[in-house]
Amino acid sequence: MNIDNYTSFRELPKSYWKSSTEDTNYPTLTKDLNVDVAIIGGGLVGIQCAYFLKKEGLKIAVLEARRIATGTTEYTTAKITSQHELIYNKLKIQMGEELARQYAEANEYAIQEYKKIAEENNIQCDYISQSAFVYTMQDNYIQQISDEVKAASSLGIKASYVEEIPFPMPIKAAVRFDNQAQFHPLKYILALAKTIPSNDCHIFEQSRAITLDEGDNYIITTAKGNKVTAKKVIIASHYPFYNKKGMYYSRIYQERSYVLAVKAKEKYPGGMYINAEDPARSLRHQPYENGELILVGGDHHKTGQGKDTFKHYETLVSFAKDIFTIEDIPFRWSTQDCMTLDGIPYVGHYASDTPNLYIATGFQKWGMTNSMVSAMLIRDLIVKGESPWQDVYNPSRKTILASAKNFVVENLNVAEQLIDGKLSPLPTDIDVKPGEGKVCMIDGKRAGVYKDEEGNLHLVNTTCTHMGCELNWNSAERTWDCPCHGSRFSYDGEIVAGPATKPLSFSNDVNTLKKLLQEDF
Repeated sequence: MNIDNYTSFRELPKSYWKSSTEDTNYPTLTKDLNVDVAIIGGGLVGIQCAYFLKKEGLKIAVLEARRIATGTTEYTTAKITSQHELIYNKLKIQMGEELARQYAEANEYAIQEYKKIAEENNIQCDYISQSAFVYTMQDNYIQQISDEVKAASSLGIKASYVEEIPFPMPIKAAVRFDNQAQFHPLKYILALAKTIPSNDCHIFEQSRAITLDEGDNYIITTAKGNKVTAKKVIIASHYPFYNKKGMYYSRIYQERSYVLAVKAKEKYPGGMYINAEDPARSLRHQPYENGELILVGGDHHKTGQGKDTFKHYETLVSFAKDIFTIEDIPFRWSTQDCMTLDGIPYVGHYASDTPNLYIATGFQKWGMTNSMVSAMLIRDLIVKGESPWQDVYNPSRKTILASAKNFVVENLNVAEQLIDGKLSPLPTDIDVKPGEGKVCMIDGKRAGVYKDEEGNLHLVNTTCTHMGCELNWNSAERTWDCPCHGSRFSYDGEIVAGPATKPLSFSNDVNTLKKLLQEDF
């Protein structure tokens, strides 16, 4: 097979995880409901929170905007590991020994909890124990690798320094973590979700939450006007859809990265790998039919700010060809990650004065263990009032001040994107080729134009409904992406990813200043 043909990638991306599991069909919320805990979001965090809290005897409702596990969960590389690049030495320096230990212990515990839940519920999810490696091919990372081995070991992680990995790459050094794991995330979460409905516990799909009102209880209103009244609410929607407190829109930014699933002539030697330097390169394998797939991941950029997104897939093909004899590339996909100012997720009370409102977001590139940690931590806060890991994950932690420089940089970037999008000159002609999208000026107004393969034009308002930034065309995914806060829309204007809660519409004139003043975002 001529692999050079794959550099064109004319078909839309598809995830192996989604392609190898059945679609779900949970009901849509059609009437008002009262529960103990409402969970916004049906990904790994939301479903695992529901699983734990149901076992505590609470009445639960999970509200999912589309279908469960079709957001970030569907597009992960699914490494269950406490090895989050080179993090532990940095944590010890920036946050101290105690908080670094909390983070290490929480993520190590999460690895074993996945195995325990899968075994207790007889879930066949391709769970395989692996070692995980961070390697470098540059001399200036050798000392950082050495420091990471010492820091991780001091925090109880089984870490070691190695100078070789089983690939034809001239590495300089690597840190190895033992007793890590990988799995099939959708086989796991879809099976776990089946245990939730019953005994006043529910999962509702196609039930997008659009408003959250505070009072004696919380009232969540869906896009169809139905209401859920709850004593406690967990926001597990990846990027929080509710921002009236906490200023999360200014403390989170979103990044995209890319994955190829390749079939190679060589047998994969085992292990999970990522490099320390940029551009990122990640490797793991996955059992597939009578053989295996090799997941080749990497390349990242802020959402809406990648110029030609096809090139990210092309660079991964080039990287893979240097290591393997590629026979086929049956799947490829991209993912979206919420990034925080200090590299640690925000998990716990949404704000210091909201004792019954909880949040889990900002997992960086490491959502598998952090989603499990989030579910256990929030369960403990609800049931026991405290968690042994609450301080390091606290969304209101004082150590975030140490990342004030990142706060300024990221918000300057948002302002630049907002202004640049409004002032950029636009073509007035509509010369669009099949499969192409571009922003044009039509009757004096900005419009996004996409021409499908049949020659039909699809026009949208390119102003993001979240806070009014101007969207950019993503050629690889055929979506309109926001360069400010990461919302994504289909070429017909439907929401693909939040924080936006409303689809694109020419009748919807978004006033950014008004939204800021009224805290409507």
